[in-house]
Amino acid sequence: MTVIQLNDNDLFKTQSYVAGQWLAGNATFEVNDPANGERIAEVSEVTSAQVATAIAAAVSAQKSWAKLTADQRARYLMTWYQLILQHQDDLAMLMTREQGKPLAEAKAEIQYGATFVQWFAEQAKRVYGETLPNPALDRRISVIKQPVGVVACITPWNFPSSMITRKAAPALAAGCAIIVKPASETPLSALVLAELADRAGIPKGVFNIVVGTDAKAIGEQLTTHPDIAKFSFTGSTHVGKQLLAQCASTVKRVSLELGGNAPFIVFDDADLEAAVDGAIASKFRNSGQTCVCANRFLVQQSILDEFVARLTTKVQSLTLGNGLDSASQLGPMINRKALDDVHQLVTNAQQAGAKVVCGGKKPESQSSNYYPATLVTHVSNTMSIAQEEIFGPVATVIPFKTEAEAIAMANDTRFGLAAYFYSRDIGRCFRVMEALEYGMVGINAGVISNPHAPFGGVKESGIGREGAAVGIDEYLEIKYACFGDI
Repeated sequence: MTVIQLNDNDLFKTQSYVAGQWLAGNATFEVNDPANGERIAEVSEVTSAQVATAIAAAVSAQKSWAKLTADQRARYLMTWYQLILQHQDDLAMLMTREQGKPLAEAKAEIQYGATFVQWFAEQAKRVYGETLPNPALDRRISVIKQPVGVVACITPWNFPSSMITRKAAPALAAGCAIIVKPASETPLSALVLAELADRAGIPKGVFNIVVGTDAKAIGEQLTTHPDIAKFSFTGSTHVGKQLLAQCASTVKRVSLELGGNAPFIVFDDADLEAAVDGAIASKFRNSGQTCVCANRFLVQQSILDEFVARLTTKVQSLTLGNGLDSASQLGPMINRKALDDVHQLVTNAQQAGAKVVCGGKKPESQSSNYYPATLVTHVSNTMSIAQEEIFGPVATVIPFKTEAEAIAMANDTRFGLAAYFYSRDIGRCFRVMEALEYGMVGINAGVISNPHAPFGGVKESGIGREGAAVGIDEYLEIKYACFGDI
């Protein structure tokens, strides 16, 4: 087993963190480096009994945590935030080794994830109530917000740090205790956050991490347990629907951030250089393994050839390699199945008449997870590669003639997470932005996520919002109080 060298080796944890304790399970599972297949950790499988212990610990800790003042909870969170930044290099190293993304991207994610902790530490002190107009002379009406209770969440492997902080920070700020089940591909990034939360002094039982490979069984426990009041999930639409159905048994509050099929529209009045740069940033970050990355490039017919030529040059210049190599711009896919799924979409598109301009070849070695940056043209909006989430470094180009056609094509999907378009016509910017059926729209911008803005989708891309001032509301209940006989 390869040893990961850290500045602080105590950050390397391989057991679930429950009620302030590190718990060994009855079995272990391997964590492998997707860049080379090396085994980098043996992690203890959480047991069903330990998940139950985590729930009980969270229930026990939640009431006292909620009774703290907002300022007290904020101080805990700010200490956690500072510790995350203090150990940014080690957290990034763990992420690159288990997830594969280039080290520079991993460091950026740690910074991005930490800002959610900072933001919600501040938002903890801005949970306001209301005094409403009296309905009668002897009545007074007040509205307060209280923590929903114990929260459970399941997070994905593609952003293994920031997807946790984006859920845990508002939950903790609101006064909720939380249980996190991270992806089994990337447990180390989750467990190091638990270690830092412990060092920050967050009380035992308030923040818990359970790790294991039996996602179905753990998910069922977290979604059906009556003591869990709120459930949050980031992942595929297919799995999200199953978890939503399970939550119905106890009528839990639910937040879902699910799959996407983001259109990236380039109009003929766009700044082409800026559009191509935005296309590269949107499509190829994390090797295309992001829910908000561009999935379809819709390009106006009159500029199609020039856009494709410019994009081809940029795509061909991207460097593929181990994330620890500073020259690498694209890391490996998370595993071979992910690579095979992406390549199958490319193959199907070719068989349907699409043309691979560059890339599109599987590595000869069956043990390799590296897929080259790929550009596919002559794509129609009905092909599977345009209707399914690619989740890999493949850009598809689809021509359109009119603004109305572009909008219709962009909206022709069951997903509605993120959309992008480039135009210098201010009237068109408003028209298209309003017409796109998506929760988030980037206008002349290829990267749009930040903690100050509400993140989430419509249609089958999810329920609720994360980040921004509204992010903490997902973890609060509204209570109306009517005072009579005044």
